[in-house]
Formats: sequence, structure tokens, C-alpha cells
Amino acid sequence: MSTLHTVRVGGEAGHYDIAIGPGLLDDAPRFARELRGRHALIVSDAHVAPLYADRVEATLRTARPGVQVARFVIPAGEREKTLARFLECLDALAALGATRDAAVVALGGGVVGDLAGFAAACWMRGIDVLQLPTTLLAMVDSSVGGKTGVDLPQGKNLVGAFHPPRAVIADTATLRTLPERERRAGLAEVVKYGAIFEASFLDWLEHHAQALLRGDDAALSEAIARSCRYKAEVVARDPYEHGDRALLNFGHTFGHAIEAEQGYAGAGSRALNHGEAVAVGMVLAARLSAALGRGSEADAQRLRALLARLGLPTDLPAGLDPQALLARMRLDKKAEAAGLRFILWDGVGEARIVSGVPEDAVLAVLQG
Repeated sequence: MSTLHTVRVGGEAGHYDIAIGPGLLDDAPRFARELRGRHALIVSDAHVAPLYADRVEATLRTARPGVQVARFVIPAGEREKTLARFLECLDALAALGATRDAAVVALGGGVVGDLAGFAAACWMRGIDVLQLPTTLLAMVDSSVGGKTGVDLPQGKNLVGAFHPPRAVIADTATLRTLPERERRAGLAEVVKYGAIFEASFLDWLEHHAQALLRGDDAALSEAIARSCRYKAEVVARDPYEHGDRALLNFGHTFGHAIEAEQGYAGAGSRALNHGEAVAVGMVLAARLSAALGRGSEADAQRLRALLARLGLPTDLPAGLDPQALLARMRLDKKAEAAGLRFILWDGVGEARIVSGVPEDAVLAVLQG
């Protein structure tokens, strides 16, 4: 397996490349192709910036001599993905004097990517954003496709915009400094692609589970590239989530409700982080599918077994009120006037968008 991959994202929202492999943060010629102006704002968090911001700034200055670089660094964690931090990011762009050809450089995980991308979408009605994901979850999911936004106390990502990146540069060497819990959490989103799109990818993941857990460069690069290809295909067909792109939310209706109910306290706490919540959500979605006469219980157990093998939680955390979770789901972006809408499956690789799901069936699954 190769360690360097390029995936092209197309469609009506624009075209860009996803570069995947070790050492890409130092690839000045690649950055030179993507930087258009004389201003760059590096947005990062307090965990990632000390590790990589100096390198990225040096690469930017090599790529475009004379570029004016500033930094906006937030505390780490989902709780920082707020409107207040978004406004502070806009203030940083204003202090830099960022012009229409400026770039926001999002260096970090999904929180940084979503926040920085939203600021880029709104500054002067839209400037470039370069996504430099440093977590596995961000590499295979949030950095690709142009979804940006912030959370409200009432729910995740309720304020945001679609704003495709100019490029995604995923340096897999950054995963070596990723805490093991975060790497495992990212594998949940990798598993999702096999669950909803292709059974053979789930076979591959089962075969390479130990290599992925060890952090093997070739296995991780292959898993990331395959995940990005699946996402690129669906984003090209449906850039604004009017149809098939909603399939990417398999497990997320349950997962987002869990996160919101736990107060987005995953990092450094006993509460579930995003990937862990999605892992539990996928198991619940598979069980709901079986309860509604869709996917088999055997497929649900296969999914549960793989997630458990990857060290991910598969059961609803104790102490969460099913009625409170259901109330969160009613406010989810995927809900409709006709009722709750879920991504369910008819089996591995056969996801479906299902509207009008009975609330009593959802409650029964939540109650176990």
C-alpha cells in the first residue's frame, strides 16, 4: 500500500484536491499552488498549535515570500465551537487586514476546521480556506465537503454555511501525536463508510483492524483515501445535502443527541467525544433498522463487533434520559415537519434515508 494519495473532489460547488500522506505540512510547492494573496490567518487550538503552527508558518513564508501571517489559537475542545469564538476569529482577520484573496489556514481537528471554515465563509462574503486536518476524524470527514459551522446550547452545528475548501492537505504524520482515544474515535467515521456504501470496505477494515490500531502509515493512508473517495463521490452529486449526502449522517442523529445531552464534554472527560458518540449512534441506527424490519440483527451485531474490536463504545452511556435524547433529535437538522428522519440501512453497504420514523420505535431502541 502506498502512503501518498490524492483524491479529487468535483461537482457544482467547485473542484479541489485532497492530498493524503506523511510530511505534507512541509510541502511548500503544494502550498504555493493554493495561496493566492498576501494574508494568511492560521487558526488552531492550544493542543495543536505548539506542535505544528511554527512549521506551517515557515512553509507559508517559503511558499509565498512576503506573506503576512497571523495566528488565532483557541482552547481545545468542542465547547469552543461557539459564536463567541467565531466572532473572535473575524476580529483576528480584521486585525490582519485580510483582503478578498486572503486565506484562512485551519490547522487542527473538526472543531478548528468547522470554526475556521465558517469564518472564511463569512469574511467579505467568502475567502479561501485551506483545511489542514490533524485528527483522523477530520481527515476522513469534517475537512472534506465544505460543511462549516458552530454549535448552540440547543444542538450541534445549528449555525453555519456550506463553504468548500480550496484544498485539503492531510499530513498523516500528525496522527503520531494524536492521543490513542482520538485515533480510535476517528476510526468510527472510517467504519461508517463501509457500513453505508460498500461491504467490501468493511471486510478490509476487519482484516486490517490491528494495523489501524497500531497507527501503521500505509494502512491509515489507505483507509483515509478510501473514505475520502466515498465522501468525494457523494459530495459531487449532492454538495448542499438535498439528497444522498444525508447518508453520511448514519449514526449521527443518535450521536449528536448524545453529545448535546452530555454538554459536548468529550475531550478529557468521561463523556463521549464525537467519534465515540457516532459509534454508539451507528449501533443504535442498526438496531432501529432491524426493529423496523430493515437490516438484519446479524448485520447489526457484525457492526457492533467491529467497533468494539477497534476499542470504541457500543452502548448508550448510563444515566442519559431517553426522553431527553428524543427531544434533542426533534431539533436535529435532519428532522422534518413529517417527523423524525433517520439514516437507516437494509444491510451492510445499503443505507437509506427514512422519514417519518415512529418515535415509539426510537424510544424502544434508546431504552434497550
